[in-house]
Amino acid sequence: MESRRYRWFPPRLPARVRSGLGLLRSLGIYYRRERLGRLDRMHARFVGRGELAFDIGSHVGDRIASFRRLGLRVVAVEPQPGLARLLRLVYGRDPMVSIVQAAVGAEIGETILHLNLDNPTVNTLSTDFMHAADDDPAWIGQRWEQRVRVPVTTLDALTTRFGVPRFVKIDVEGYEHQVLRGLSRAPAAFSFEFTTIQRSVAHAALDECGRLGCRRFNAALGETQRLVHPDWLGVDAMRAWLDALPRSANSGDIYALST
Repeated sequence: MESRRYRWFPPRLPARVRSGLGLLRSLGIYYRRERLGRLDRMHARFVGRGELAFDIGSHVGDRIASFRRLGLRVVAVEPQPGLARLLRLVYGRDPMVSIVQAAVGAEIGETILHLNLDNPTVNTLSTDFMHAADDDPAWIGQRWEQRVRVPVTTLDALTTRFGVPRFVKIDVEGYEHQVLRGLSRAPAAFSFEFTTIQRSVAHAALDECGRLGCRRFNAALGETQRLVHPDWLGVDAMRAWLDALPRSANSGDIYALST
């Protein structure tokens, strides 16, 4: 997750201009060369050439780029119309990338996506996420000013359509546990984002991991893409680590293994 400590563009600018500037800013952040190298090294721990990865909440597509550099097939899922257009523009001609314009949740249907014009990578399906951000100084200036109705699919439906993935990355701003509720069988490995403003969502996601039979966990803080524990932890130790984090840690990813 990128820094949230200020708003970047004057609200008097037209919405389309603010959205475009926000998108450009995110591209500059997420496609930095050093970050891409860290992503590749992290993903290479879990997947090999020719395998299938799901990128749930693809945002500006930096994870797609990493998976492709490693020779993977990719299913990229992104509900936000502007971001989905960007993904089709950049990756739409790659036969190894399938782009699905939809949200992912516990059940197939429709829902409302809340759009942050200045910071499109934190668009969210969760009103609880927005309320939690309102109460935290690190999120000052974040505003979700528009709404759009989007289709919802599930991980099970994606698996039926595209095949069983080796790795699933989930980054959906406070909706991670709902994504996992739509999964009947765990992949070999997956990751889901957590935030310190909503540790309860991470705990609910860990509950889903337990239902799916996952027993080993690790984590990376922020955008470091470095595992913080030399040895993989059990679920109780993972929960304790999460609860002990200072609020200022802000966010990161929890990794789970089912094999």
